Amino acid sequence: MKEPMVADLAGRENQVVVGFFAAGWKQVRSKKDGARYFALGLCDRTGQIEARMWETAGAGEFEAGDVVKVRGQVCRYNEKLQINIEKIRRAEAGEFVLGDFVPQTERDIDQMWSELEGVVAGFNDPHLKALLQAFLCDPEIAPALRQAPAAKGLHHAWIGGLLEHVLSLMGLCDLAARHYPGVNRDLLLTGVVLHDIGKLRELCWGTSFEYTLEGQLLGHITIGIGMIEEKIARIPDFPAGLRLMVEHLVLSHHGKYEFGSPKLPMTPEAILLHYLDDVDAKMQTVRAEFARSETNGRSGAELTEWVRSLERPLLNTQAFLKSEEGEALRGDRPCPTF
Repeated sequence: MKEPMVADLAGRENQVVVGFFAAGWKQVRSKKDGARYFALGLCDRTGQIEARMWETAGAGEFEAGDVVKVRGQVCRYNEKLQINIEKIRRAEAGEFVLGDFVPQTERDIDQMWSELEGVVAGFNDPHLKALLQAFLCDPEIAPALRQAPAAKGLHHAWIGGLLEHVLSLMGLCDLAARHYPGVNRDLLLTGVVLHDIGKLRELCWGTSFEYTLEGQLLGHITIGIGMIEEKIARIPDFPAGLRLMVEHLVLSHHGKYEFGSPKLPMTPEAILLHYLDDVDAKMQTVRAEFARSETNGRSGAELTEWVRSLERPLLNTQAFLKSEEGEALRGDRPCPTF
């Protein structure tokens, strides 16, 4: 982790600090005498602080969104911390770790990638195996799949989030395929890997997560179908019926027309993919809300604040049952009297 983080700067008031920050925004402003200066928003994954650059030399060498190396003094102005910048430059690629500026998976990405490759290597269907390996071996797609978030802000919205979501969903679908007879396991797991593959071009990530123009105009489902058809066209004798089943999985995985799904799930594999994808996303939201409540100082035994995406507050079962109120309701101790 880089040092200092924005959250550390409150304890560095009146000190000179040197560190790497993302330039969230940059504006040219004028003083009362007409002289120009730059106002900046410097941020990392722990927060944001405003900065002032009175000498404008070098300010044109970086843009908003770049990671910059800063030397400046932490001070207070109008009761708010800010940095008076002495020197600033655009950071080189090898000088920083992206996970210091945006959320990043807590899992080891190399380990997750090996796990994914291992599952695909164990496929029985040679055509589906060839299709997925065409994606995993692509020199542009593979690095993107290792880094991409699964969303801009809903679930698994962090570096490595899409890969983490794919593996979590793969575990659920593998169990379901073993439980329900007549489900084509290789086909279902192919849908898991490819259902959000279009997000590699729908989203862009750096010091923030944003939608690309292609993503805004087409969406990840349409983009994903194009990517799949391109790969299938290069695989000799790929069965037309199998292509139809794979594309149906991607086209229907949102489940309902009002959720942006061009088709409703009409095969066992598509039905499972839709519901289990939804379950995995919702459970990640639940975990994130419990963690956020703890960070905000709320007891784990209390209801969380209203969760907009789920349209309800949530209760952490384990924390509640360990609390005094939960133990009283279980009969371990008498309920309090009023």
